[in-house]
Amino acid sequence: QVQLVESGGGLVQAGGSLRLSCAASGSIFSINAMGWYRQAPGKQRELVATITSGGSTNDADSVKGRFTISRDNAKNTVYLQMNSLKPEDTAVYYCNADIQPTRYQYRYNYWGQGTQVTVSS
Repeated sequence: QVQLVESGGGLVQAGGSLRLSCAASGSIFSINAMGWYRQAPGKQRELVATITSGGSTNDADSVKGRFTISRDNAKNTVYLQMNSLKPEDTAVYYCNADIQPTRYQYRYNYWGQGTQVTVSS
Protein backbone atom coordinates (compact mmCIF):
# COMPACT_ATOMS: atom_id res chain seq x y z
CA GLN A 1 0.00 0.00 0.00
CA VAL A 2 1.45 3.33 -1.09
CA GLN A 3 0.99 6.40 1.10
CA LEU A 4 1.87 10.04 0.63
CA VAL A 5 2.25 11.96 3.87
CA GLU A 6 2.55 15.73 3.85
CA SER A 7 3.94 17.94 6.59
CA GLY A 8 4.99 21.53 7.10
CA GLY A 9 1.76 23.46 6.75
CA GLY A 10 0.65 26.09 9.22
CA LEU A 11 -0.17 29.73 9.83
CA VAL A 12 2.21 32.43 8.63
CA GLN A 13 2.06 36.17 8.09
CA ALA A 14 2.14 37.66 4.62
CA GLY A 15 5.70 37.86 3.35
CA GLY A 16 6.75 34.84 5.38
CA SER A 17 7.95 31.42 4.32
CA LEU A 18 6.97 27.80 4.79
CA ARG A 19 8.45 24.53 3.55
CA LEU A 20 6.17 21.62 2.76
CA SER A 21 7.39 18.03 2.61
CA CYS A 22 5.74 14.93 1.20
CA ALA A 23 7.17 11.48 1.73
CA ALA A 24 6.04 8.46 -0.23
CA SER A 25 6.14 5.13 1.57
CA GLY A 26 5.03 1.55 1.11
CA SER A 27 5.51 -0.65 -1.91
CA ILE A 28 7.41 1.53 -4.37
CA PHE A 29 9.31 0.32 -7.42
CA SER A 30 9.66 3.70 -9.09
CA ILE A 31 8.28 7.23 -8.91
CA ASN A 32 7.82 9.36 -11.99
CA ALA A 33 6.41 12.86 -11.63
CA MET A 34 5.65 14.36 -8.24
CA GLY A 35 3.86 17.59 -7.57
CA TRP A 36 1.87 19.94 -5.41
CA TYR A 37 -1.69 21.13 -5.94
CA ARG A 38 -3.83 23.38 -3.81
CA GLN A 39 -7.50 24.02 -3.20
CA ALA A 40 -8.86 27.16 -1.64
CA PRO A 41 -12.39 27.29 -0.15
CA GLY A 42 -14.99 27.42 -2.89
CA LYS A 43 -12.44 26.94 -5.66
CA GLN A 44 -11.26 24.05 -7.78
CA ARG A 45 -8.03 22.25 -7.07
CA GLU A 46 -5.20 23.81 -9.07
CA LEU A 47 -1.66 22.94 -10.02
CA VAL A 48 1.10 24.63 -8.03
CA ALA A 49 4.23 22.88 -9.29
CA THR A 50 5.46 19.56 -10.63
CA ILE A 51 8.85 17.90 -10.94
CA THR A 52 9.93 14.88 -12.97
CA SER A 53 12.27 12.17 -11.76
CA GLY A 54 15.00 13.90 -13.75
CA GLY A 55 14.41 17.22 -12.03
CA SER A 56 12.52 19.17 -14.70
CA THR A 57 10.01 21.49 -13.10
CA ASN A 58 6.80 23.24 -14.08
CA ASP A 59 5.37 26.06 -11.96
CA ALA A 60 2.04 27.86 -12.04
CA ASP A 61 2.36 31.48 -13.11
CA SER A 62 0.92 32.61 -9.77
CA VAL A 63 3.88 31.15 -7.84
CA LYS A 64 6.78 31.72 -10.23
CA GLY A 65 9.70 33.36 -8.50
CA ARG A 66 8.24 32.67 -5.04
CA PHE A 67 7.83 28.89 -4.76
CA THR A 68 10.45 26.25 -5.51
CA ILE A 69 9.75 22.55 -5.91
CA SER A 70 12.50 19.99 -5.36
CA ARG A 71 12.81 16.29 -4.63
CA ASP A 72 15.10 13.78 -3.01
CA ASN A 73 14.78 10.58 -5.01
CA ALA A 74 16.70 8.57 -2.42
CA LYS A 75 14.11 9.52 0.20
CA ASN A 76 11.07 9.39 -2.12
CA THR A 77 10.29 12.90 -0.94
CA VAL A 78 9.17 16.07 -2.65
CA TYR A 79 9.45 19.54 -1.15
CA LEU A 80 7.81 22.90 -1.77
CA GLN A 81 9.68 25.93 -0.50
CA MET A 82 7.23 28.82 -0.34
CA ASN A 83 8.59 32.34 0.06
CA SER A 84 6.94 35.77 -0.05
CA LEU A 85 3.62 34.19 0.86
CA LYS A 86 0.43 36.11 0.13
CA PRO A 87 -3.05 35.77 1.65
CA GLU A 88 -4.24 34.38 -1.69
CA ASP A 89 -1.88 31.43 -1.20
CA THR A 90 -4.16 30.24 1.61
CA ALA A 91 -5.40 26.76 0.72
CA VAL A 92 -5.10 23.08 1.47
CA TYR A 93 -1.98 21.83 -0.30
CA TYR A 94 -1.99 18.32 -1.68
CA CYS A 95 0.93 16.16 -2.71
CA ASN A 96 0.58 14.08 -5.87
CA ALA A 97 2.77 11.38 -7.38
CA ASP A 98 2.81 8.84 -10.21
CA ILE A 99 4.11 5.65 -8.63
CA GLN A 100 4.77 2.18 -9.96
CA PRO A 101 4.29 -0.03 -6.89
CA THR A 102 6.08 -3.13 -8.21
CA ARG A 103 7.96 -4.12 -11.34
CA TYR A 104 4.89 -5.98 -12.57
CA GLN A 105 2.29 -3.23 -12.09
CA TYR A 106 1.37 -0.12 -14.04
CA ARG A 107 1.87 3.35 -12.61
CA TYR A 108 -0.92 4.76 -10.50
CA ASN A 109 -1.63 8.31 -9.42
CA TYR A 110 -1.68 8.91 -5.67
CA TRP A 111 -2.75 11.85 -3.49
CA GLY A 112 -1.78 12.85 0.01
CA GLN A 113 -4.32 13.84 2.64
CA GLY A 114 -3.53 17.54 2.36
CA THR A 115 -1.97 20.11 4.67
CA GLN A 116 -3.47 23.51 5.49
CA VAL A 117 -1.52 26.65 4.69
CA THR A 118 -2.98 29.89 6.02
CA VAL A 119 -1.42 33.27 5.24
CA SER A 120 -2.65 36.19 7.30
CA SER A 121 -2.55 39.77 6.05
